Amino acid sequence: MAVSANRLELLQIVDAVAREKSIDRSIVLASMEDAMQKAARSRYGQETEVRAEINPKTGEIRFSRLLLVVDSVENEATQITLTEAQKKNPSAQIGDWIAESLPPFDFGRIPAQASKQVLVQKIREAERDKQYDVFKDRIGEIINGQVKRVEYGNVVVDLGGAGGEAVVRRDELIPREMFRPGDRLRAYVYDVRREARGPQIFLSRTHPQFTAKLFAQEVPEIYDGIVEVKAVARDPGSRAKIAVVSNDSSIDPVGACVGMRGSRVQAVVNEMQGEKIDIIPWSVDAATFIVNALQPAEVMKVVLDEDSTRIEVVVPDDQLSLAIGRRGQNVRLASQLTGWDIDILTEAEESERRQKEFAERTAAFMAALDVDETVAQLLASEGFRTVEEIAYVEPHELASIEGFDAETAGEIQSRALAHLARIETEHDDARKALGVADELKEIDGITTPMLVKLGQNGVQTIEDLAGCASDDLIGWSERTDAGEKKFTGYLSEFGLSREQADALIMAARVRAGWVEAKPETPEGETAEPADAPPAA
Repeated sequence: MAVSANRLELLQIVDAVAREKSIDRSIVLASMEDAMQKAARSRYGQETEVRAEINPKTGEIRFSRLLLVVDSVENEATQITLTEAQKKNPSAQIGDWIAESLPPFDFGRIPAQASKQVLVQKIREAERDKQYDVFKDRIGEIINGQVKRVEYGNVVVDLGGAGGEAVVRRDELIPREMFRPGDRLRAYVYDVRREARGPQIFLSRTHPQFTAKLFAQEVPEIYDGIVEVKAVARDPGSRAKIAVVSNDSSIDPVGACVGMRGSRVQAVVNEMQGEKIDIIPWSVDAATFIVNALQPAEVMKVVLDEDSTRIEVVVPDDQLSLAIGRRGQNVRLASQLTGWDIDILTEAEESERRQKEFAERTAAFMAALDVDETVAQLLASEGFRTVEEIAYVEPHELASIEGFDAETAGEIQSRALAHLARIETEHDDARKALGVADELKEIDGITTPMLVKLGQNGVQTIEDLAGCASDDLIGWSERTDAGEKKFTGYLSEFGLSREQADALIMAARVRAGWVEAKPETPEGETAEPADAPPAA
């Protein structure tokens, strides 16, 4: 059977639209079917369930009406009785749909216009879906485009082809850089969102990963995975620090990134509008990594506090300004790069602080142990910081201090234990005076000084503690337009982690009968009950 001219023309239109819009032919055919169904409803009635089918090979159009099989017909346009349905299909049952062929018809001007609108809308939606599917997988890549227009400082970028448009917001542009319509632009895709007006593609030239991806384009060793970028910190338009490590001991990661006579790093600097870049060798040792990150300043000594990820760095007096950098830039970028809070001290400041701490510990030992200044200084110089450390240290360690013997060490430990017992008694009396229940003492991990603090804040019973959140115990902070807002928790001074606070609250909830005790896992750990409310 020969294909008519109209049918052939229809298939040619489908192929042309699919090529022009770069969308699948089947999507265009489905869109045309939807458009024809809308036109057919205007002919046969809006309540009629009309289906249009286009043969993808011949272009033949067939219309059919769907009827629901029911016991009693209420609407002849959409329903059919079981008896009538079984005449058409003997296996029909109540609730089935029966297709009834409809005769072809000529489109009028208004139905044709309506079907055209539906077709245009469907194709536009298909274009948007394709664009979203393409770019949602390109988050984290660098793309090129041409500046289409600049609106209130935001740059709209034409991605070419079926890419559509993307936007670089004003705060995602490097300070002082200007673009005009027609300029070429490279940027980092950091977000793609599906919205009613179409997919929104957001680009950035200030994102730290923009620097990392530029190096990946310029340095073959990074692209091949031989050299790895571990971290990036940026002050856009001014300075950046990038930490790199080599997976091949024969290749210098810093030298690979710098390139011959600085050619590779210079290409990145030019793209970033002259932003200075420090290339730092990454190290698994936190102290070494932080010392490297503070380059070009020299570091004399570091003291790490791993629990709070804070480090104290001691530098020569003449290196302080270099370590801090202009407006704190160097230490700020080093902190962002390493993930550690960095406190910088000069040798003089560190010596003064050490002497002050030594004097404070000496005075505390003299008062608590009833010893003279010489003995207290000996204890402080040996590294003891608290009376608890002296009370529970091995006796031979005290006896090994120059000038001490076993008898002296035993006497000092006895005095330390007696002092702790007195303190414990005083705290317990204060707890009782505050009305804090004895049963709270049975919770693992809670001390008598903690109970006093809880009592001062109105927490007196198991139920009171069970009703707390972890923020109540350890505090919280949030940044607002007016600055940082902080709340000091009931037990902030005891340095509890959030996990420890959660454990105290959960233990109280178990004792209060609010939740069941956690069953032991095979490894000896405890499993979270499914119905347990969160501690925070």
